[in-house]
Amino acid sequence: MITLGDPAQLTGGYLFHRRLAELAPTYGASLQFASFPPRPFPLGLLHTRDVLNDVDRRKPDVVVIDSIIAWCFAVQGPRQPAVGMLHQPPGGIDFGPLRTSVQARMDRLAYRHLNRVLVASDSLADELRPVGLQVCVVPPGRDVASDLGPPPGDLRQGRRMAALCVGNWLERKGILDLLEAVALLDQDATTLHLLGRTNVDAKYARRVWARLAQADLVGRVVVHGPLSVSEVAALYAAADVFVLPSLKEPYGTVYGEAMAFGLPVVGWRAGNLPYLAAQAAEGLLVEPRDVVGLTIALRRLANDADLRRQLGAAARERALARPTWDQVAAIFFQHLREVSNT
Repeated sequence: MITLGDPAQLTGGYLFHRRLAELAPTYGASLQFASFPPRPFPLGLLHTRDVLNDVDRRKPDVVVIDSIIAWCFAVQGPRQPAVGMLHQPPGGIDFGPLRTSVQARMDRLAYRHLNRVLVASDSLADELRPVGLQVCVVPPGRDVASDLGPPPGDLRQGRRMAALCVGNWLERKGILDLLEAVALLDQDATTLHLLGRTNVDAKYARRVWARLAQADLVGRVVVHGPLSVSEVAALYAAADVFVLPSLKEPYGTVYGEAMAFGLPVVGWRAGNLPYLAAQAAEGLLVEPRDVVGLTIALRRLANDADLRRQLGAAARERALARPTWDQVAAIFFQHLREVSNT
């Protein structure tokens, strides 16, 4: 698998690939990583030949190209059969308009070298089909970890509800909007727990820390930072509600994980969330950027334990109908075998 930078990074796509690599031996396969160095766009192009030579030396049956680095193959693709594993639309999701436009064109040129295109969600599939791509959906597994970490204790901390948010501090994740919504709640309504990397976007992180320091949020929000998979699983198990008001989530693995733990989900009606949960069925979906609406949704759940249980039970039932990581790996490696004829 060809990716960008350190494969051990704590983001959805990297975690997705590492789970598949861990499960590969079960399916008679070995998934190894080759990486481009993290250099400013578009300097990665300078390393394409070196990466391809490294791949050739390993003699793989099939090459999987992570969508995060697909643009580097706009001119030349691998010599082996190639599969794209797409976690984002052409052009990516976290860049300005100029880079997005240029990268989108390069991504589409790179897709010409692929024998098959796999995508991580139905929403991404719907986005890519109009540009002429035939895609197969291979979603993340719904299960987080086989073993839970140590019990985290009482997450409510004397309030009526414990709300859990798992997401790196990026503007599209809506962390500031979530803090504004929590600030509008009664002091005893909820304790918010934030999990994820706080140093991805330094400018945005400064704004988040500044908002957390204001009097109306002091003592109401716990910042955990990045945690291990088992520790995250333990927090899912101990929370009452999952909330992530993300504007762009090509899949939203954390929504599915939370639902599998029986948590109602709250977020914007955007990205892939409407494909995972329905309004007033498995959670409460709010129009994007409607901070007051987000506050109302959280207040409803804080005030109504029966509603939380009802939505949470439905969320778990829907989540358990989705594939486990073992099942996802079986699908993924079957696609690779069909392409490589091995």
